[in-house]
Amino acid sequence: MAKEKTLEDLFHDTLKDIYYAERKILKTLPKMQRAAQSEDLKKAFEKHREETEGHVERLQQVFEILGKAPRGKTCDAIEGIIAEGEEIIDEFKGTPALDAGLISSAQAVEHYEITRYGTLHRWANELGLKDAAKLLQDTLKEEAKTDESLTKLADASANERAKAA
Repeated sequence: MAKEKTLEDLFHDTLKDIYYAERKILKTLPKMQRAAQSEDLKKAFEKHREETEGHVERLQQVFEILGKAPRGKTCDAIEGIIAEGEEIIDEFKGTPALDAGLISSAQAVEHYEITRYGTLHRWANELGLKDAAKLLQDTLKEEAKTDESLTKLADASANERAKAA
């Protein structure tokens, strides 16, 4: 008979999912940075890459709190979001709409991360994992701030350039 699955099992499984996603994002951000046309967007991607390195480190700490080795599990959602971003790079390269498309792709990633970190934070609290909850909350705040920054870049210039072309 199959073992009864618990919230702790679900927490660990979701943690592996976001760990895979963050590591995949780390590999993808330099490509997005190179593709970006505006210096402000290039800088935003560089800043997010540095923050993402910290997110991976925090996730490793959460695994440690659980007494588990940090391991990822293929995240089909992030694979799909990244594939869509790569399509935008290919299809809009050299056009005024590229940066708006890159921002859109980056925000899809951010929204996925916000969803995962929000859920993990709630579950960590439910499970009494206060130290893990704090680490996840810190990352959640950074992800939300990055999303806001991307919206400001889109509104300040990228969408207008794309529209005017």
